[in-house]
Amino acid sequence: MPISRAARRATLRLGAVALAGALLAACGSGSSGSSADKNGKVTLTIDLFGTFGFKEAGLYKEYMKLHPNVTIKETSTEQENDYWQALNTHLAGSGGLADIQGIEVGRTASVTQQMSDKFVDLNTLGAKDLKGDYSKAKWAAATTADGQTLGLGTDQGPEAICYRTDLFKKAGLPTDRTELAKKWATWDGYLKLGEQYKAKAGAKSHWIDSISSLYTLMIGQQKERYYDASGKLVYDKNTAVKSAWDTSVNAAKDGLSAKLTQWSPSWNQAFSSGSFATIGCPAWMLGYIKGQAGAGGKGTWDIAPLPGGVSGNWGGSYLSIPKTSPHAKEAFAFIKWLTAAPQQEKLFKKQGSFPSNIGAIEAVKDVKDPYFSNAPIGELFGKAAETSPVQILGVHDRDVDQQITNALGEVEQKGTSSSTAWSHAQKGIDNAVG
Repeated sequence: MPISRAARRATLRLGAVALAGALLAACGSGSSGSSADKNGKVTLTIDLFGTFGFKEAGLYKEYMKLHPNVTIKETSTEQENDYWQALNTHLAGSGGLADIQGIEVGRTASVTQQMSDKFVDLNTLGAKDLKGDYSKAKWAAATTADGQTLGLGTDQGPEAICYRTDLFKKAGLPTDRTELAKKWATWDGYLKLGEQYKAKAGAKSHWIDSISSLYTLMIGQQKERYYDASGKLVYDKNTAVKSAWDTSVNAAKDGLSAKLTQWSPSWNQAFSSGSFATIGCPAWMLGYIKGQAGAGGKGTWDIAPLPGGVSGNWGGSYLSIPKTSPHAKEAFAFIKWLTAAPQQEKLFKKQGSFPSNIGAIEAVKDVKDPYFSNAPIGELFGKAAETSPVQILGVHDRDVDQQITNALGEVEQKGTSSSTAWSHAQKGIDNAVG
């Protein structure tokens, strides 16, 4: 249940007191360690991937103003795959780790099932008192079988469709989000509307950015994707995976895709150039679109619910503390504050990162975004989060997904046949899962 603002303010005051006490403690190391210099100053390092938005939303500056004895230094790797490989290398060597490490939701099974000895059980620092602040699914994903809590949840990725109203008008399509939601209530309806767009938009603009993003949206709506509840790899037998694959391949054949590689410079430029009219839009994508489309894009974008009757989840992360951190107590105080309802509320309003904290979800339900044609983003993504399935995540969930989307890239970029690309995906998966 949501916790009152008064109770949360009391919690934050207690957190500040705990932090002050931690800074006066004797130097140490390990899961309960606290280490400050002779002046009581502490530098906390936080290593992330992509754009979490903490710095952009001013949260680091706010925390350091509240705690002048703490300095926060962030490093970030653009590609999550590169970040994950480096993190594994550092964990194996027990060196080069930050005080706080970001963990993508698709990696949580790896952390809880294979790396629990590498991260601090946050329950030993007081995390067990925060359990009621999150949905059962969000909390459970970072919890081991024996009850250790290895991360605090940041955002989650309920999905919608972001679309260019100016391009829709030029192609003679409706722009009202309610009307569009009815027209693309199913994926067939969405792709048929894409055919209409293709017929009138010309060769320089396409319906979607890439078939990989289409696949990711569709598979995100499934509870069981790559693993079953017993932990068995079942992607190659799952009809939902095959259906999402076939639909994506057919979209490429029908010329609906701009054939862009996500996160590439050309993809970034396309947000303002008009190379595509719609894009799969988890909540965190809003901040990315604003960054790439710039001030000139304000009012040309809008948001409508995802086709298919239910939403899905794409992304979401956790903050974890490696056991090598000499500042575990201070790091926990920081991530506790960073993931609390007031901060998650601010992050959504400024960056579009949808909260995983129940209190913050309640607080943002009436938020609208002027950049996206005053779309009711709090309501849209709140409903999407409610209808998203609780996904079964396996140890190599993220690896399987990456191999499949890489193979779809072959279909789109190189013209590789569907069967050949699928066989490449299977080989890649076999190598990844070992």
